[in-house]
Amino acid sequence: MTYCVGVLLEQGLVLASDTRTNAGVDQVAISPKMHTFEVRNERVIVLLTAGNLAITQSVVNRLKMSVDNNLSDSKHLHNTSSLFDAAGLVGAELRAVFESDGEHFKNHDIDFNASIIVAGQIKGEKPRLFHVYAAGNFIETCIETPYFQIGETKYGKPIVDRVVKHNSDIMDVVKCVLISFDSTIRSNVSVAAPIDLLIYRVDSLHADCKQRITENDPYYSTVRQGWGAGLKEVFSALPSPDWC
Repeated sequence: MTYCVGVLLEQGLVLASDTRTNAGVDQVAISPKMHTFEVRNERVIVLLTAGNLAITQSVVNRLKMSVDNNLSDSKHLHNTSSLFDAAGLVGAELRAVFESDGEHFKNHDIDFNASIIVAGQIKGEKPRLFHVYAAGNFIETCIETPYFQIGETKYGKPIVDRVVKHNSDIMDVVKCVLISFDSTIRSNVSVAAPIDLLIYRVDSLHADCKQRITENDPYYSTVRQGWGAGLKEVFSALPSPDWC
């Protein structure tokens, strides 16, 4: 399992993913779940992946091979005309992997489990954010709910639900996202640092602010400690019930 968050704001995008992979308690490793496709000053497309690692790696590799082959009559993530089309390409590759491997998964009683967040900006349109499901279909975020979370979402969801709005300050959202990761990591051993974080500002058309945040990162430690202490302080200040 993993945890990924994508937030679309007036100021840009905040994208984050953990890096833990596990196939049992004694097979734990680090693998990136954030994949960037960029043509400087023309487009930035970022994928955040959750679910079966074999499936998502196959999808990402197929997308990369399409870019590398760069056939004149084929669409790929470096020549799509919109983020909508890019999400469609990701969905098509998910379906292609299912057609290739789905029956084998079924024969071994393994669910075909994968979710991908597609985010970014192509010159000529505003930044956009999509959630692509295992079936290859997808939805786009909206002003009322400007974020998607995939993977192990239940522990980090409450803080994001309470804090994040489309017009929130981008750095406030960075704090919120890191707190949501801290809550998830505390409650689920299948999610862990390092955390890959990307901050993208509108019309920059360059993924120039990407951080890998370790467990001992000074800022992350400050946020975690401050949030924990603040929760205890607020809890202590709440009145006790007078029912009995």
